[in-house]
Parts: sequence; C-alpha cells; structure tokens
Amino acid sequence: MTIRLLPESVAARIAAGEVVERPASVVKELVENSLDAGATRIDVATRGGGRDLIQVRDNGMGIPPAELELAFRRHATSKLETAADLEHILTLGFRGEALASIASVSRVTCTTRHTDAEVGLRLRLEGGEIVARTPVGHPPGTELLIEDLFYNVPARRKFLRSERTERHHTDAFLTRYAIAYPHIAFTVMHDDTEILRTTGAGATREALIQVYGMDLGSHLLEIPPELTQEQSVQVRGFVGPTSAHRADRGYITIFINGRWVQDLRLTYAIIQAYHTLLPVKRFPIAFVSVVLPPEEVDVNVHPAKTEVRFRDADAVFRAVQRATRMTVTDAAPVAAAWQVAVSAPPPVDAGETRARLAALTPTPIQISLPSTPATFPDEAPPLTATPQQPAPPTRPSASPATLPPLRVIGQASTMFIIAEGPDGLYLIDQHAAHERVLYEQMLAQWTQGGIPSQPLLEPQAVTLPLDEAAWLEEQLPRLATLGLEVEPFGPGVFLVRATPAALKTLALGDLLSDIACGAQDRTPLDIALEEAMIRRICKRIAVKAGQALSHEEMTQLIQHLERTQNPRTCPHGRPTILQISVEQLARQFGRLG
Repeated sequence: MTIRLLPESVAARIAAGEVVERPASVVKELVENSLDAGATRIDVATRGGGRDLIQVRDNGMGIPPAELELAFRRHATSKLETAADLEHILTLGFRGEALASIASVSRVTCTTRHTDAEVGLRLRLEGGEIVARTPVGHPPGTELLIEDLFYNVPARRKFLRSERTERHHTDAFLTRYAIAYPHIAFTVMHDDTEILRTTGAGATREALIQVYGMDLGSHLLEIPPELTQEQSVQVRGFVGPTSAHRADRGYITIFINGRWVQDLRLTYAIIQAYHTLLPVKRFPIAFVSVVLPPEEVDVNVHPAKTEVRFRDADAVFRAVQRATRMTVTDAAPVAAAWQVAVSAPPPVDAGETRARLAALTPTPIQISLPSTPATFPDEAPPLTATPQQPAPPTRPSASPATLPPLRVIGQASTMFIIAEGPDGLYLIDQHAAHERVLYEQMLAQWTQGGIPSQPLLEPQAVTLPLDEAAWLEEQLPRLATLGLEVEPFGPGVFLVRATPAALKTLALGDLLSDIACGAQDRTPLDIALEEAMIRRICKRIAVKAGQALSHEEMTQLIQHLERTQNPRTCPHGRPTILQISVEQLARQFGRLG
C-alpha cells in the first residue's frame, strides 16, 4: 500500500468527528463563540432535533469583514498567538477548529456585522467550500445557520438518535450555560416552539428558578464565599439540601473558569461531601463553579474541550468537597419529622441515623394498598390497619420462597418489625417489605389492563428541567397505564390530573423526576420500562423508616408479604427479612456448651 497525503476535504471530515459528535456539539461550539464575543443575548433554534437546522444568533462584537473567510479555515483563531498563551487561556474557544469542522460536514450560512463596520456580510459554505459572499444589512452581532448536518457523512448521520434524544442533549447543555451565565439572556426554540427563556438579569438564583422551576430552584443552598480555604481555588455555586436528591448523577454540574467540564474526580468529591446524608443509591443536586488561575489548569486536553487537568488536583478536590460539605451541614435546615417520613430510608449502619430516629416523635400512620385486589391466592383485603377488620389468617401453599408463619412482637427504631417464627426471631425491613407488596400488586394490575387511578380534586402543576421534560413527554402513554394521568402544560411544565389509587400524599415533582431519569435507560422491551416505572412509584409510596406502625398494621403487612412471589427481597434486590435462629440465640447466651 502506497503512503500518500489525504485530500484536504477528507482530512477535514475525519477531524470534524472529534469536535462535532452530534447537534448538541454544534450548539456548544457556537454558543461558546458567542460568549467569547461578549454577547449579552443568545437565541438558539433547532429543527428536526438539529439534523435539519441549527440557528445561533447573538449580539456580540461580530466578525470583521476582512477576517470572515479566514474564520472558517482550520486552526484560525483570534485567541492565541504563541504556545506560551496556552498557559493563560481565559476564553472558551482557542483551538480554531470548531467553525472549520462544522462547515466541513454541513451547509453553513454566516451573517455577521462587526461593531465597527457599517454593513454586514453573509458567507455561504457547503462542505467547507465557499459558494457565496454578499454584503447585507444586519445588526451588530453574528448569526450562524447550520443546515443538513452530516449530509456528506452519511455514516455519522445514520447513527444519530431520535429527534427527542438529540433535543435532550442540546437542552442539557443550554440549561447549564443559562445558569452559569445568568447575565446572558438565552432563548431556546425547537421546531418553532419556545422551550426556554431567561431574562439575563444577572441573578444566578433567578436563572436556577427559570431552568429548574420554583420548587427546586428556590430551595438550593448557595455556597458562601468564605467556605473556600484554598487560597488559589475559589468555589461558588449552589447545592441541594439533603431532602433533595436524584436517581443519577445528571444533576451534578461542574464549571471550571466558566467552562463546563466532565470531571469524574470532582463529581466524586461532591458525592463524598454528602456521605451518610443521602439514601443509598441516591445522588445530590449540585451546580458548582470553580475559579482558579489559568496557569493552574490545562484545558487543551481534547478537541471537545470538556476535559481538563489540574496542576494540583488534590487541592481542587479538597476545596470542592469542603465547600459542599460545609454548605450542606451548616446551611441546610433541620429536617422535621414529616420530612424524614417522606424521604427514602437512611443508611442503617450510620450512628447519626440511629440518633435521629431515636429523637423522633413518631405518629401512627395509615398503610394503604391499591383498592383493586391483585391476583394473589387467598388474597387478604387491602391493608387499612383497622382493628375491626383483621386480615384472615389464610396461608399460601408451601413453596421455596414462602415465609414461615410469623407472630409480630413489636417494632425497633420505627424501622424494623420484630417477629417470632418456628426457627427463631425474624427482623423485617418495613419499607422493603411494603415496597415488595406494592410492586407485585401494581404489576399484577398492570398486566391485567392498567392500574386504577384516582382523579385529583385540582390538577397539580409540576415543573421539570428541559432535558427531563423531554424524556417524560415521550413516556406519557406509558404513565397512563400506570394510573398517572399527566399532560404537557408548556415548556417543562406538566399537569397531573390523576394518580394511582394507592398513592395518597406524595411529592409528585420528585416522582416524575425519578420516572424521567429511569426512562432515559433505553430498553428494547416495553415491559422492562413499565416495570422500572412501577418500582420507582412503589419506592416513593411505601412506608418509610421513622414511621410508627400499630400491631395490626405490622401483622397485615407481614401477611401480605407472605403472599408475594418473592417475599425475601424488595424490587431493587435489598433483603426484606433477616433470621436469627434459636441456635444462634442459645449460643450467644452460652446455653450451648
């Protein structure tokens, strides 16, 4: 095989793959250029998820007419002159690759007017080649129109995801920058529908509310400036209280010197700051901005510029972890008993958890299961904890998973039910047990045609971030079969008109957010997604640690657990019951010599 140079057009398309991965990559590069140009207003519009059209318009300083064609040449930039400048980068762009890469895989129309120019200039390119250049009237600033993305790279275009998925990635990027730059007025439109609008008033709290909604944005805790003790590292931002958490890391956002980055180590620092403060497998909400001297961080790691390296990574880690931890522990309000009751169960092995539970003044609750009976053999009536209606003592036929007959003794730490069986003592996790019962009942109802729903007296409005809203909107038909009647009510806003009959009082915003996070785990089997949604619903509505149960309630809960197909684990795999045998007790008391 003969070695030869690739044609410039082929090399440009290959190199473009590092910068332009999907429509969201184009939006990122263009918006960062607008920010570098000093824009105070940025308007973004897409069509077809970004495949067909991406439009980014700003009111920045614009591009001088003599430099417009040069701007689309590879490695042409106004932000660097020498290699030494790489150690003092203060702009978001600097490599001179973005415009050239975008132009090589799309049809581009750039209309710009520099603040010192009297008229604007319009440049059209196809596949990186200039096809037209005309003077036009245009206000100061730049407008870039990207059409037919990847039209000349069919392999890359074929592997793009659905329009909704591509919109999700675009929204995730834009919402981060709308919060990081609250003094910039952002407008986002998809297919001629406005999705996001920020005022650009300069208040980060206001931007958080505009992006995340009032319920979440107004309750985030601001990191006080004095919490950062590392002299060269400043940590700013907002973090969630311990009562607000999510099912994945998607709500952890990190900016370094104004640049959004993906840094696993700093993400872990934020997660570690919440150690023992959040339920198991739950993740915090955090929007953290780190500012440090530019010579202390290397941003020239990857063409996408989302990875960085620190000269003293340990110092940055400590600063982020310390500021987050102190904000959460010092500024977070003390949780009331009712807040503990509606949160997920805390870690059992934490000493502070035991102390908190011991200090609770528990109030007896009503445990209720779906009103429509499930198809269990010899099913008992719904669990209502009324002494006048005790559950019948019928037992299912023996099977390997069946529990032995149990007699309730009492409750420990308002978390575990203590029962006696033929072979010793049994400890039942009340949350895990109730979750298993609810899961199998709701799953049986769903397979029989749908879970019964109960209309709300007044529809409840729920606001979600744009990326979660896009996923949830796609799953609305599935939610209807689960007893949740939800309809769109504007960008990121939904109206909940009915809930599952078993669902009494619940923070619907948290529930829908959990479901949206679960919907992002794509699966080819429809039943897997419905089951995942049911698991999330049951986790929310099951009784929690810290809730006192009467003897009748505990008895009925155990009887329902005995009738499930898999009574020994909850739907998430945690054990529901532990046994202490008579032999173990006798050995501990020294009765077995």
